[in-house]
Formats: sequence, structure tokens, C-alpha cells
Amino acid sequence: MRHSLTFALAAAAMFALLSGSATAQSFEGRKKCSSCHKSQAESWGETAHAKAMDSLKPNTKAEAKKKAKLDPKKDYTKDKDCVGCHVDGWGKEGGYTIDDPNKFTSGVGCESCHGPGAKYRGIHRKAGAAYEKSKKTAPRSTLADAGQDFAFEESCNACHLNYKGSPWKGAKEPYTPFTPEVDKKYTFDFNKYVKDTKAMHEHYKLDGTFEGEPKFKYHDDFQSKAKVGVKGSED
Repeated sequence: MRHSLTFALAAAAMFALLSGSATAQSFEGRKKCSSCHKSQAESWGETAHAKAMDSLKPNTKAEAKKKAKLDPKKDYTKDKDCVGCHVDGWGKEGGYTIDDPNKFTSGVGCESCHGPGAKYRGIHRKAGAAYEKSKKTAPRSTLADAGQDFAFEESCNACHLNYKGSPWKGAKEPYTPFTPEVDKKYTFDFNKYVKDTKAMHEHYKLDGTFEGEPKFKYHDDFQSKAKVGVKGSED
């Protein structure tokens, strides 16, 4: 009996590992993020990333699609080779799906950059409450351990540099048809575009709940110029 139980547990663990559920993290959608980060969410709503799915609709971005040898009259909103770079969490637990589309994961939003929030959002909430009550700070490392991404350059590269002949080593099919050869404007420089508020969002003062490493490399620079928003808490 003991050997049978041991084998069953080992088999279950192996299945979980192979299926990805052992390390699965869940996307929640930006509605939950924006409940605390209202100003960031409103600013993001005006960006190109927020409108990413719109560009897949028929008769939109016609000239760009023609240059990339795509049919401007075609509806690409259900094309599995395209949708992944226009939504949050494509192919991942809790992420956007074609069969059951969620408007809070449509577009390139919070979790595409900061990582799936199911495990770290609660840490934000509890630490924020403790900070409001007694100004007690929390280590930022707890957020990183729970899956919050403080670098996210690779997440950007996965779409913007995913083309044949790309300098990015992670490039793989299906490739994006929008390459520097099609138009120089598709040349991607992370350090430039991460500072573009028309692509990302405006930055707002954070309350200092979290401290220590890791920090996004432009965190201090962004905060030194940040605006005062509505109900800001640590990103």
C-alpha cells in the first residue's frame, strides 16, 4: 500500500510538472489592478497598447497591413497567430482566450508587463494596509518571489522582436510580420519605448510601501518626475 501511494504521488507530481500546473500562475485581468492604480489605468487606456486588439479588426491600419502583406479587409481578432501579441496572458492560466474573450485581458495591459497578479496582488493589499496604519514597509522581494516582474524586457521582446532574423535569441514562429525591413518604425529599442507614455502609461507617485531590491531599473527616475495621482500604491 505504501509503495502504491508513493508511486501515485510521484505520478501526480510528474503530471503537474509536465502540464505546467506545478508552477502555474493566474492572470486576473486589469480590473483588479486598476481598483488601486486608478490613475495608471486611466492613462493606460489612452495608449496604443490599450487599443492593441483594435488593430486586428478589418479595415483598420490598412496601409500598415498592406506593407506587411496582410489582407486589410480580413478580421484577425480570432487568428491564433496574431492575437497573442495583442492581449494579456495568451495561452496561460487565466489569460485571454478566443473562445471566451475577457475584456479585462484584451489589449496589452498591466499583467503583460508586471506579470500575472493572482499571487502578488494580495501582498500589495496587505502591505498597503499595514503601511497606512503604521507606516510599516515591506520587502519588495516578496513581490518578486510571488511572480511580479521588475524587468519585463523579455516580455516586450517576445512580440516586438519576434521575427525571422531578429537579434533577439528567443525569436520563434509564429513571427510578427511587422519588422524593420517592412518599416523602420518597427525597430524596437526597449530603453526608448519603455519611457514613451503614449505606448505605456504616465507614472504617478507611489506611497513607499515596499523597499529594497529588485526594482525596475528606471524606477527612481520615473518616481522623481512622477505626477500625483488618485489612490497610488506601490507597483
